[in-house]
Amino acid sequence: MSLDGLTEWVGIANLVLLIAMMTGPPLVLSVLYMRDRFQSQHAVLRNFPLLGRLRYLFERIGPEMRQYLFEGDRAGAPFSRDDYENIVLSGKYMKSLISFGSKRDFEEPGWYLRNGLLPTLLDELAIDEEPQLDTQRYVVDHDGLLSRGEHVEGARVAPWTLHPEDAPVIGPDLPHPWRLTGLIGMSGMSYGALGRNAIQALSKGLGLATGTWMNTGEGGLSSHHLLGGTPIVFQIGPGLFGVRADDGSFDWDKFRKQAALDAVVGFELKLHQGAKIRGGHVEGEKVSAEIAEIRGVEVGKTIDSPARFPMIHDIDELFDWIARMRQEGGKPVGMKVVVGGPGSLDELALAMDQRGDGPDWISVDGGEGGSGATYREMADTMGLPIRSGIIEADDALRRAGVRDRVKIIASGKLFSADRVALALSLGADAVQIARGFMISVGCIQAQRCYNNTCPVGVATTDEKLMKALVVDEKQYRVMNYVTTLRAGLASLTAAAGLRSPTEFQRKHAVYRDAEGRTRGADEVFPYPAP
Repeated sequence: MSLDGLTEWVGIANLVLLIAMMTGPPLVLSVLYMRDRFQSQHAVLRNFPLLGRLRYLFERIGPEMRQYLFEGDRAGAPFSRDDYENIVLSGKYMKSLISFGSKRDFEEPGWYLRNGLLPTLLDELAIDEEPQLDTQRYVVDHDGLLSRGEHVEGARVAPWTLHPEDAPVIGPDLPHPWRLTGLIGMSGMSYGALGRNAIQALSKGLGLATGTWMNTGEGGLSSHHLLGGTPIVFQIGPGLFGVRADDGSFDWDKFRKQAALDAVVGFELKLHQGAKIRGGHVEGEKVSAEIAEIRGVEVGKTIDSPARFPMIHDIDELFDWIARMRQEGGKPVGMKVVVGGPGSLDELALAMDQRGDGPDWISVDGGEGGSGATYREMADTMGLPIRSGIIEADDALRRAGVRDRVKIIASGKLFSADRVALALSLGADAVQIARGFMISVGCIQAQRCYNNTCPVGVATTDEKLMKALVVDEKQYRVMNYVTTLRAGLASLTAAAGLRSPTEFQRKHAVYRDAEGRTRGADEVFPYPAP
């Protein structure tokens, strides 16, 4: 079409729109019909003007329709309605009770926990129920079809933490070892991926719960992480945010400054993440002035971390770096990996044996882990799921004879007490949770994390949207979620006939196949000889 012709069409369109505004809906529909009929971008609208718009409407609201009307309670993904409600009810009401029976399909193959013939009494557990912690919870007054009333009341809850003498210790030979009196912490979620209010609520809630920790994610440490006084694991990714010099290299002075903080209990080098075997990504619209200052980057500019630490090319260089960090900081240093397959960590474990050094802990992230931004092909296929990853990591360290020197912290949809217990049984020493904590501060799985439009103010730095998240209310939901998880883990420990969740072994995990045959995990995956 010539410029003159285009101008003529624009003039006609403007005239039609003007008439439509003057004559009402029928003409508006006519204009839309003509617009759909002669546009060239959408085949459906071109052949079926107006009617075709219903397709795009239903496509747009499809996720909400499936979630609320059509999907079964256990069918949704990444988290089913049951999964989601389990987290919400724990945080809001401090409850994990159900009625009438499980909705699990017991004809399907899957993992179970072995119960003891004679369960342990709760007062026989090596777990602290004192001193009680002050919290707040919701109580339902009435729950009708069209109305619901509830109020907030104060409550006291047991911490359900380990006795200090029974707690795993990371870096016992260092000046500042890290003692895990609770086996459940927060996995890495950066300030920037999450907004200010979410980080504050998480920090305060974890601090109130005691016995847990908060992983900064690779975005660096902010003042918001420090509000609750909870122990901090400072994660360092390939972008070196928080310990980054102006030229992009590692700044040892900044590292020593972070290590001097009492709140920082250790450092974690992030080699991989479950949802993405690559560096982090943050859209420029989420990079505020404060986040840019913390990370040492430009305001409003999209951040893409390298896929690997530029200064680390092999395991020897990795171990040299870890050794210097331990020496300079006096605190334990771990590493976060995704296990790729059989034997993936053998070289790492053998190097630990031959050199006599290496990480103090390994965070094993499952391929089902989440992220604010990644590629579908990587999230769906790259890296083993968490249960397989735990076993591979545990076996590699045992074969090399170094299992007693390094702790395994597992992460990847371990949001419930039974999942935590299974992870401990298969070889983990502790677990970390990310999306469970996001849900506890209000996440509704809108899956808008990457574009800064989170409707509930969790995964956004937009000031208007962040106002939805009230820190003083959500901090108690975080606290309640952690303590309810630990209470559930204590109950499972007692049912298994154990005194402490640190006593779970592979024999306590039982797999049932499609034909109904059962085998303990120690039979399916025998412990290797060192």
